[in-house]
Amino acid sequence: MNIQTNTRMLINDLDRDASGGQTFERLDPITGKVATRAAAATVADAQAACDAARDAFPAWSELGPNARRTFLLKAADLMDQKVGEFTQLMMSETGATAGWAGFNVKLAASMLREAAAMTTQITGEVIPSDKPGCIAMAVRQPAGVVVGIAPWNAPVILGVRAVALPLACGNTVVLKASETCPGTHRLIGDVLREAGLPAGVVNVVTNAPADAAKVVEALIAHPAVKRVNFTGSTRVGRIIAEVAGRHLKPVLLELGGKAPLIVLDDADLDAAVSAAAFGAFMNQGQICMSTERIIVDESIADEFVSRFAAKAKSLPAGDPRSGNVVLGSVVSRDAVQCIHGLVENAVDKGAVLVAGGSVEGTVMTATVLDRVTPDHRIYTEESFGPVVCVIRVKGEEEAIRVANNTEYGLSAAVFSRDIARALRVAKRIESGICHVNGPTVHDEAQMPFGGVKGSGYGRFGGRAGVAEFTDLRWITIETGPQHYPF
Repeated sequence: MNIQTNTRMLINDLDRDASGGQTFERLDPITGKVATRAAAATVADAQAACDAARDAFPAWSELGPNARRTFLLKAADLMDQKVGEFTQLMMSETGATAGWAGFNVKLAASMLREAAAMTTQITGEVIPSDKPGCIAMAVRQPAGVVVGIAPWNAPVILGVRAVALPLACGNTVVLKASETCPGTHRLIGDVLREAGLPAGVVNVVTNAPADAAKVVEALIAHPAVKRVNFTGSTRVGRIIAEVAGRHLKPVLLELGGKAPLIVLDDADLDAAVSAAAFGAFMNQGQICMSTERIIVDESIADEFVSRFAAKAKSLPAGDPRSGNVVLGSVVSRDAVQCIHGLVENAVDKGAVLVAGGSVEGTVMTATVLDRVTPDHRIYTEESFGPVVCVIRVKGEEEAIRVANNTEYGLSAAVFSRDIARALRVAKRIESGICHVNGPTVHDEAQMPFGGVKGSGYGRFGGRAGVAEFTDLRWITIETGPQHYPF
């Protein structure tokens, strides 16, 4: 299948070049060849996309829930049919494996179906009033134009998540594509356009990396934009929150992570090893929920590390187009250098490299560092790569303290054969998500997904997401004569 490398923006149902005629290139991280040449939006283009969404909002917001449901279900079916196109784009733009790309499409289609199911679940309530003859209601209404800013690491999942539930709630959307995967994100726009959504309801803007700040600011500042959602790094999330704050616009942030997986002294070690390997090395560790820290009770640490190192060494890495590899490419050579620097720093300061550590171009083997301490940069810094550190602790209390000793708080996991004990520990971990006897990497469309602390605030998914993308209004009806004091 030959994917067109030239990517144009989608504005008001039309394929649009940048108004300045400029383009930018995304290079394949493995081959260095051009993967995508995309339109480099100007501020005027960002404003035009918001204008189109603004003009489409009145009719879309008034459309019945079952009509919106039909559009979203059709989009989900089309998404499933385009798995080959999405896979080829993800491989060339981000170095992803076929398995990761296929999972992206599957979950993204599920998110569209879940959003479709929610169209009739956007409910309110009647609230008892102390005022005689007054019917008081809490009513949820579409907010307006929603700007979604999605990252490259799970591009189909997170690109769809940025727009699906907002659309279901009756909002119109502008998706700001990642500079790393403009073709993949634009293909999401194609899916929704093919599903028949009216002109202007869905718009996709692509921009050169150097123009990101001014394009994002223009999108947030547009008067029609009423909500912003962003998935990405904590550093950029702070900037977006500050910009949105200046305009008094709510923003949903899902940011970085340093997910801990606690292995208590009574854990099933084989289960913990399997979950830790999946959580640490799926998509080369480039997932916000990736297991970054394995916190192991010292009484079982030697046995756990032995089994886990063997598992890591068994995972094949290479060009995802060459065959059945578990680990594909890291997103860029700069990322490789950063990750490798964290490994070298830890080893130089006493950590033990028990698996991996080798690099060929942008392909890194599954890497495990044992005996990591606070003296090592990787103890606190998010690696966002195929490297995981083992931290040895003495007892449950120290495990909890170490798990919480981070600025982040997105996902976590606890392994123990005693479920009551594991649940007790899980409740004390400062994270938006925690799994008992399961991996830190776990996502479902209907779940309230999000973090605390430096991992952001707000929740995607299900009823929690509906609350993020609607306005809750108090409306009253007076049914009898009114009496006033003057």
